[in-house]
Order: sequence, then C-alpha cells, then structure tokens
Amino acid sequence: MGGPGDPPEGTPEGGPGGAEDEYRSVVFDESFVRAARLQEFSAEERMADHAPAVRRRPPLHRGLARQALILVLLIAVAFGTAIYMGVRQPYKSAQTRRPIEALRMTVIPLAPQGKVPGAADAERLYAHSLAAPFEVGAEGIPLPPSRSTAHFSDSQVVNALTTVKDYIVRSSLYPEVLTGREVRPARALVDSEQLAQFDQSFDHPAADGRHAPTGWVVRIDPARAQLADDRIRVSGTLHAAEADAATLEVTADHTFVYALRPTGAASAAPAALFTVRRELTFRLDQDDLRTHQVQLITSYVQAGPLACAEDASAYLRPLLAGQTARSGGPAGTNPYETDSATALCGTLSTEAQPEV
Repeated sequence: MGGPGDPPEGTPEGGPGGAEDEYRSVVFDESFVRAARLQEFSAEERMADHAPAVRRRPPLHRGLARQALILVLLIAVAFGTAIYMGVRQPYKSAQTRRPIEALRMTVIPLAPQGKVPGAADAERLYAHSLAAPFEVGAEGIPLPPSRSTAHFSDSQVVNALTTVKDYIVRSSLYPEVLTGREVRPARALVDSEQLAQFDQSFDHPAADGRHAPTGWVVRIDPARAQLADDRIRVSGTLHAAEADAATLEVTADHTFVYALRPTGAASAAPAALFTVRRELTFRLDQDDLRTHQVQLITSYVQAGPLACAEDASAYLRPLLAGQTARSGGPAGTNPYETDSATALCGTLSTEAQPEV
C-alpha cells in the first residue's frame, strides 16, 4: 500500500517521493498566498526602473554628414552663380557708370526781313511753303533701317532709336508741352542724372547755354500764340552709331512747322507759319536702354520768325501774320564772363516763308 499522498499507481520512477518532491520547496499554502502583498508598477515606474522593451539604435551620423555635405555644395554653387552673373551682367550699375555730361544748348532766333505772311486757311499756308511735302506729326520721324554694332545688338539699336523718337515727339508735338502747361511727358524720358539740370532750367531759366527750357523742348509763349492747326508738319532723320563700347549715340535733325494765330483770336483770324529746326545729340548706355530714357548732350535750335531783341530762352515768342521784327540785336554778350553763352541771332530767308 502506498502512503496517503501517493497516487493509486504508486510513486513515479526516479527517486523517493517522485518528481513532486523536487518542487516541494516552492509550493505555498493557501494562507501564505492570501497574506502576500501585491503591488503593480505604474507605466512611469516601469519606464524609469526597467529597461525599455526595444533597444534604441544609435543616430545615423553617416546620413547627417551626407546631408550637410549636399547643403554646403548647394550654397557654394549658388554663390558661384551669383558671382558669375554679376560679372556677366549686361547692365552696368549706377556706381560704375561714366559721368553724364550736362546738356549744352544753343537757341538762335531767326528774324524776318519784312512782314510775316499769313492766311486764314492754314492748309493754304502749308501748300505754298517748303513744308508742303512734309509728313504730319510723328509720321515725319521715321525710324531708319537698323543694324547691330560691335557691342550692341540690333534690338538694342532699335530700342535706342525708338526711345529718342519718343522724346522728340513728346518735346516737339505734345500740345501741353508746346504751350508750357506741362513738362512731365518729356521729363519722364530724361536720364535721372540730368534731372537736376532739367528742373533748374524750368524753375530758373537763363540764357547761359545750360538752362534754357527751349533747349529741352519746343515751348511757345501761350500769352502770344496758339495752334491754328494741330496737324504739325515734320521732316527729318535719325542716325545711330557707337560712341564707345558702352554707349550708343543717336543724332536727330528735324524741322517742325507750326501754324499759329494770336492767342484768343477767332478761327477766321490770319494764321502764320512758325518753323523750328532741332539738331539734337543723344547718348544711351545700357541703363538708359533698360529704363527707356535718354541723355541729351547737345541741342542746337533755330526758330523763326522771331525778334532778335527778345529773350528766347524761356519761351519762343513768334512773330505772327502781318508783324515785323523790331529793330535791335540780341542781348549783349560779356566776354569777361567765362561761363556766359554768346547771344546769337540770324535772318530768316524769304524762301522759308510761304508765298501767299
């Protein structure tokens, strides 16, 4: 017979007491289990006091180094490109531009030899004058055939010619400029470095060869005359060439013929022709081509019929139909003043007057 705790089949083989005796030291009775104190760690305690379940991998130093190298290369390429574009930049900066010359101007009044001819019909005056074949308005300022130069492309030459034409149109054909009401249309096309001279000319006119408004624009005294016909006759030429490797020079030679009658006169009042010839020299560098502006370097103006004794620097004061030039020459010239301009006056040929 086996003992009270032995199975009916007896103890298993393998030693006294069987396999159960091997774990008898770790078996607890019911009272021990009930008296045991149970404690469960919180998530924070488990994370702080116990090793994490997943081992962290060390940072990928190799990947970061590669990204840093790529970033440095990109910065170097961008910096090199900026330097290259600065060297190859076709437009010169304002700091490296050659100093711009002040405008030198000459205005010569042309006095008639007798009475100024006139007619009520302005078309009749034009038809019987040397202006008969002239074009009307801007049509009389055609652009010449253009070609590239050693340092300027064909498109740049066309740009220069177009800008000069715009200045001539605004300064010779705009009614608000002709009558002295506005100067902004012409001023907007003047290079910024000449604006001080331009503004001083209109704020403080002087017959000094530097500050005559009539050297910049055609400006007829509105107190004396008004347009009898807004179809102004024009004829002339434009020519472009290189002044140097950085500058284009455009020369303009145009004759403008205006039909005028006394200010406030009725439309039936006789009109007279007033002729202005403008020989202008312009220069345009890369900055001017970009900004659509000009440098006006020389202005040589002949206008008549005018009286030699009247100042033609601020306004042109035409002699109208039936009037004659008063006796007297131009204002005196002082040879001791080295900065003064010589006052000049000419005689208007009878061939330049309409035959009516």
